Amino acid sequence: MEKQLIRNIMKSYDYPLIISVWMLAIFGLIMVYSSSMVSAVTRFGVPSDYFYEKQKLWLIASVAFFLLSAIIPYKILLRKKVVKVIFVISPLMLIAVDFIGHTANNATSWFRFGFFSVQPAELVKLGLIVYLAAAFANKQRRMEQSIKGQLFPIYYTLGICFLIAIQPDFGTAMIVLLIASCIILSSGLKFRLLFKQVLFFGIIALACAPFTLPFIWDKIFSKERISRIYGFLDPFKYSDDAGFQLVNSYLAIGLGGLKGVGLGKSIQKYGYLPESHTDFIMAIIAEELGLFGVAFVLLLLAFIVLRGLYIARKCDDAFGSLLAIGISSMIGIHTFINIGGVTGLIPITGVPLPLVSYGGSALVLFMTSLGVLVNISMFTKYEAKYKHVHKEKIIKKQSEKGLTF
Repeated sequence: MEKQLIRNIMKSYDYPLIISVWMLAIFGLIMVYSSSMVSAVTRFGVPSDYFYEKQKLWLIASVAFFLLSAIIPYKILLRKKVVKVIFVISPLMLIAVDFIGHTANNATSWFRFGFFSVQPAELVKLGLIVYLAAAFANKQRRMEQSIKGQLFPIYYTLGICFLIAIQPDFGTAMIVLLIASCIILSSGLKFRLLFKQVLFFGIIALACAPFTLPFIWDKIFSKERISRIYGFLDPFKYSDDAGFQLVNSYLAIGLGGLKGVGLGKSIQKYGYLPESHTDFIMAIIAEELGLFGVAFVLLLLAFIVLRGLYIARKCDDAFGSLLAIGISSMIGIHTFINIGGVTGLIPITGVPLPLVSYGGSALVLFMTSLGVLVNISMFTKYEAKYKHVHKEKIIKKQSEKGLTF
């Protein structure tokens, strides 16, 4: 009986999704080495495989997190104790990073542990997805709650976004807000109620603007952010400064053409794209592997997002469905913003490409989240296909032993 149960569970796993995730992660590791080998030596003064070795360690850790989250039933995350811990720990981490965090790129967004750095805002993304999915899971209970009870998760989300924004990390804060919006809009919350709250906060923001803007103006409209806008609007005019990376991203994409110049043979990674292994890794992929390489990455990412939305639609459990929507939207939003920055569709925000860009915190976040998605898919498929079979077997055994009445 137990062997048959295990066999049925193994059959229920979403292997196309698992293979897609692992293919993308391994491909990302290869491209991290290819895109960082030059800058590691010339810019950072470390061995050519420095970033590759670090990313490899993070990938091994991420695979462990992926397997754990794919095996452990996702409904454990719905337990009150788990939700309470996430609810408390998430803002505490974001507050703590302001006092004991490490500053990089003018933002205090990191905890540093020896050679490794962890960005709490990345971990908070998954925590917020779990909290919002749990908060909006029970529709009947939510409808019976007061308006204040229905809207509290939205207030909590705004508080999390504020704590991330003051680091300052407006790009991540905006991503968190977009992910939360996808979950909230899918939760069944009345649009009229949501619109009233947006209008209410908009009026408050306008009323407070004359008093708050003098204090936060320099953070919001810093020289670096203004230069990014200039570089986005007219990159060739500011090609020596703000538009430098975007212009060279265009050159990399243009040089790649259909087939690319060959793996490891990029020219733009020789100092022309300073963030070649992080934010602009797609430009190096386009240059070295051409349109085929870009299509490979985008098709896999699109498959993961669409598969996640399909899982959300098939899942009868509200918590699992909202969780799948949150994880899928996170992958989709990250992909859009990264590709948008690389191609000049939107201003550069420093967002990594899921599973491909260098970065340990982001890789752990994505792999753990996708492990949860695989787990949701497994339970959905198992309950639809095998649950009634096991139930019939149990009833049959009970009737044979005379246990039924």
